[in-house]
Amino acid sequence: MCSTHGHGLARHGRRRHLRRFGNRQDWLARLEEYQRDLEQELADVADIIRRLQEEGPPNTQTASV
Repeated sequence: MCSTHGHGLARHGRRRHLRRFGNRQDWLARLEEYQRDLEQELADVADIIRRLQEEGPPNTQTASV
């Protein structure tokens, strides 16, 4: 009997957690938007890396005096 009571508390805890962020559809929409933002940021970083690699190593020679 105690074990079913424990399961009931766990279920209610999850529901309260989801309610704090809205309903399931809102939560899913927010996560999908966040994923798109992260994918765009990743693409931006990859583009910067690609451009830096194409430029080659920087010219570090100094003028002799």
